[in-house]
Amino acid sequence: MKAPECPPVPQHGEEHPITEEEVRKLELFELETEDRTLLSGPTSRLRNLMTLLRVGKDLLIAFRALHFAGPCVTIFGSARVKPGTRYYEMARQMGAACARLGFTVMTGGGPGIMQAANQGSFEIGGRSIGVNIELPFEQELNPYVQRAITMRYFFTRKVVLVKYSYAFIVMPGGAGTMDEMFETMTLIQTGKLKGFPIILMGKDYWQPLMDFVRRMADEGMISPDDPELIFFTDDVEDAAAHLQRHAVRQFGLRKKRTPHPIRMLGEKPLQR
Repeated sequence: MKAPECPPVPQHGEEHPITEEEVRKLELFELETEDRTLLSGPTSRLRNLMTLLRVGKDLLIAFRALHFAGPCVTIFGSARVKPGTRYYEMARQMGAACARLGFTVMTGGGPGIMQAANQGSFEIGGRSIGVNIELPFEQELNPYVQRAITMRYFFTRKVVLVKYSYAFIVMPGGAGTMDEMFETMTLIQTGKLKGFPIILMGKDYWQPLMDFVRRMADEGMISPDDPELIFFTDDVEDAAAHLQRHAVRQFGLRKKRTPHPIRMLGEKPLQR
């Protein structure tokens, strides 16, 4: 199903005066989903309160559902990559490698790279989680997730994708993938997040981006050491070794018994 288009912004001027119909269309567009309502500027106190409650509910449901997720690695990437292609297979192999290290593989839960990563973990008996997003058009959950949650808001979804992870793997993708990568990098830059490894895979695809990151450092726009936050490789074994050094050993991760779920709280363990 195709995503709905935003109505054209009314243009002010004698030749094209703003009509009541155009204003109404914009108002309806903004009220169609919670995301649009949140971002539509000042609203009533009641609507603001309802938004805060929805945001809180979004996070609470996610926190309870993923309480037993264990240490995760989040894998970002495009939903448009097809099974059997080079990047799909790279993501599938990386998902399996993460699972072998004892990590739960977490993705956005959709198709493409997300499905490939979940599939790699699932196929070798690892844990696999999908954090989906509620959209005006449906994004189907891939069949390889053992536990899935669907978030109302993109920003709460990103909180959850970061909260449980000790490393982040960025595969080829579009604007959303770049947003996730640079927000994670910013959190590490500013000390809001520990120095968890960021692994960028797909060298021929991302090379211009890495060149630009280094240019930002050369121009003094970021710290000289900031490009070193990104481990740039196409080799799954090298990436797994980097995870072993900088996510497992650095943070002293050990396999341990899973906490016992409390049924009264609606908790369920995540089975392998």
